[in-house]
Amino acid sequence: MSIGGADRGQATGMAPPTRASFSCDPATSRGRFRSEPASPTRSLFQRDRDRIVHCAAFRRLKDKTQVFVYHEGDHYRTRLTHSLEVAQISRSIARTLGIDEDLTEALALAHDLGHTPFGHAGERAIDRCMLRHGGFDHNAQTLRIVTRLERRYAEFDGLNLTIETLEGLVKHNGPLVDRRNRVIGAYADRGIPAAIRDFENIDALRIGEYATAEAQVAALSDDIAYNAHDIDDGLRAHLFDIMDVADVPIVGDALGEVVGRYPNLERSRVIHETVRRVISRMVDDLLGETRARIARDRPGSADDVRALGHPLIAFSAEMVERDRELKAFLGERMYRHEMVLERMARAQRIVRDLFEAYMDDSRRLPPEWQPEEGATRGDRYARRVCDFIAGMTDRYAIDQHRRLFDVDPIFR
Repeated sequence: MSIGGADRGQATGMAPPTRASFSCDPATSRGRFRSEPASPTRSLFQRDRDRIVHCAAFRRLKDKTQVFVYHEGDHYRTRLTHSLEVAQISRSIARTLGIDEDLTEALALAHDLGHTPFGHAGERAIDRCMLRHGGFDHNAQTLRIVTRLERRYAEFDGLNLTIETLEGLVKHNGPLVDRRNRVIGAYADRGIPAAIRDFENIDALRIGEYATAEAQVAALSDDIAYNAHDIDDGLRAHLFDIMDVADVPIVGDALGEVVGRYPNLERSRVIHETVRRVISRMVDDLLGETRARIARDRPGSADDVRALGHPLIAFSAEMVERDRELKAFLGERMYRHEMVLERMARAQRIVRDLFEAYMDDSRRLPPEWQPEEGATRGDRYARRVCDFIAGMTDRYAIDQHRRLFDVDPIFR
């Protein structure tokens, strides 16, 4: 592993923020699994961020949707616009807390790289297809992309990111195992996904500990951005109306403030002013709760954060409950809306049809994805097909389905 130096100068006219004692410092990074010469102008974490921005998987996020299919409107979020919003929120929080902004931003930009076309509906479909072959998980797929599937560099596959970035991607939602090595959290029922479990350097990611403060900030910034843009997109798509959110926690208070201050404001501005207040309220709550935890736990290093046994970055108990109620509202009025369910059912059929078609005949895959002669059965070939489909954009998946089947006019 190599440890790179960096020029971490601040913009002129701004006092440099004080680095928190528990921040990850690129100067003391655990480095990369494959040694590389240090950059004279960028820190290790800055290089990680830049590699993520320039990789093919990041570019494909522009045509990967979350709720709406790509052609349903120019103003709905895609995985790319969502990732940029998460990066903005997380970087602002990181700066305020004095932790490493570049690592936080890198994690925010990379957190959705492993998502399939058609959002969570696409993920559910491909997971069902892969049940006999190890299943599918978008976080595990992100690790697979940045360590194996990206092929840009002459000396290695993947992006050769730092250990700090890789561990943040794998465990930003918390440890994967407890002190007895029992699987916990989201993977408790099905076990750790194969792409994570079989990673040759998995021990270096310390999956029994919490992630760094930078990864925790990125994870909660994802929650904030999700809530905000789903409210925005749902209102703009008329899946629910402004008055429907009047009694919804967080949103109702923000809406009341906007309407009280601007009684004659046009609808589009009311939506934006409400959404920006939702973001501010959640950020302020996170900062307040996190500062209280810092004062209580007094972490002196990034390793102290990993070993705390609970998150350092968090919402207050009151905000957690309000967030739960907001997500319940969005689940009922948006994610399970008749129009959304119909579209997602058809999207799932596209994913399922493509998987079955490629499993049935490897010659249907592009030449660069076709396996060696005779290697067209079993888990390894299924994973190759899964990698190909998971990397598709909505547009490309629809085009490939039309080419192979030409039976579903809904996306024409």
